[in-house]
Amino acid sequence: MGKVTGFKEFERKTEPYRDPIARLGDFDEIYTEHDWDHLQTQGARCMDCGVPFCQSTNGCPVDNLIPEWNDLVYNGRWREALDRLHKTNNFPEFTGRVCPAPCEGACVLGITNPAVTIKNIEASIIDNGFEQGWVQVQQPAARSGKKVAVVGSGPAGMAAAEQLNRAGHLVTVYERADRIGGLLMYGIPNMKLDKQIVERRIELMRSAGIEFVTNTDVGKDVTLDELRKQFDSVLLTTGATEARDLPVDGRELEGVHFAMEFLTANTRSLLDSNLQDGNYISAKDKHVIVIGGGDTGTDCIGTSLRHGCSSVVNFELLPQPPEQRAEDNPWPTWPLIFRVDYGHAEAEAKNGDDPRQYCLLTKGFVDDGNGQVKAVKTVQVQWTRNEEDGRWQMQEVDGSEREWPADLVLLSMGFVSPEHYVSEAVGIELDERGNYQAAYDQYVTSVEGVYAAGDCRRGQSLVVWAINEGRGAAREIDRYLMGSTELP
Repeated sequence: MGKVTGFKEFERKTEPYRDPIARLGDFDEIYTEHDWDHLQTQGARCMDCGVPFCQSTNGCPVDNLIPEWNDLVYNGRWREALDRLHKTNNFPEFTGRVCPAPCEGACVLGITNPAVTIKNIEASIIDNGFEQGWVQVQQPAARSGKKVAVVGSGPAGMAAAEQLNRAGHLVTVYERADRIGGLLMYGIPNMKLDKQIVERRIELMRSAGIEFVTNTDVGKDVTLDELRKQFDSVLLTTGATEARDLPVDGRELEGVHFAMEFLTANTRSLLDSNLQDGNYISAKDKHVIVIGGGDTGTDCIGTSLRHGCSSVVNFELLPQPPEQRAEDNPWPTWPLIFRVDYGHAEAEAKNGDDPRQYCLLTKGFVDDGNGQVKAVKTVQVQWTRNEEDGRWQMQEVDGSEREWPADLVLLSMGFVSPEHYVSEAVGIELDERGNYQAAYDQYVTSVEGVYAAGDCRRGQSLVVWAINEGRGAAREIDRYLMGSTELP
């Protein structure tokens, strides 16, 4: 695929982000406009590798036909590339922006050279498709008369709703927030995924016949049992929204928040009033501590900088990753290496250094005397591998205690499970981690006609995995309703 000798002739070159200092002045997307000629050249780097590991279990969860659309882009056949992309991915405009691209980690070229810029090419295909007017409403050929309720409007719920609608079922999506999109709307900040892009896809789905109901909290405003009586099947795609807490001294102090409280309030205020209503947690002129890394931690850094924080420091419990793959992290597994994301680059551009501090354990929060946090207590830790079982062990370093000034602390340590008030009344069985018990590729829970998919079933994961599970659950619900299915 691509040009036979392309991987030898052309170097990997990703599309650049906007200048860090310039983009700190707004909440617009961080990306620059696509350079179509450049992208065709990058598509030429896709090797005729024989076995495309980018499509393997280590690569793309939605089984994107990556070598095919790389080749089509290289040859300037953009419309066909779009059709190939939509065969497997309902929302490439989302994954092309926010997916960490495990496909690139599994790229065969990546064994010896920098991988193909798959993520950039994916985003360009769908953006060009919208620009050319090729992305249209997909009406079902006929209606089945069956009704399905989808609880939760994140990427899993949206993918399932679109697939079920294509199969001819009448789909109603329930969302407890005031806007549709779940994680896509309020969990990911606007500079990484513009909400107009989310709204654009929602309008296409609404025009295709899908009904969206906002401000309705299933389990409180309407029970799951009531939905079971009204619909032929119910799908839970509520996400893993029970955040991992940090039960240390001072946790109750003002100024200590979960990351999602911070990010959700910011995006809602941005959309409602361009932050003029003041209904958000402001980091302006504050010393900000972000506890926990990952994408959410980076988003907290970027948002705090845009507010005009005095300083921002990011605590990570683990050591700094290596620059290259470690021996126990071979290709094609996801490369656990040191990366500089957009928020880290912005902090360095503004403050002169990377905001991350490694091997730090938070011991407590310090009260200013009025119930407000004023500092965070930490201790340095070191990690050693146990010779007997090979497991890593953490040990505090004597004399390394320290206090860090903090007016705002954001807890970004991941999520542990869905919120169970949705399902408690009907007694859906849970797995050992508190997720809904439902086998992968089957998605059926212990309650007749009720299915579960996405993070509420598999645990906290990627947007692309949510789309995979939403599509799979739609297939199994269609089979349950009709006796057979033609959904992929």
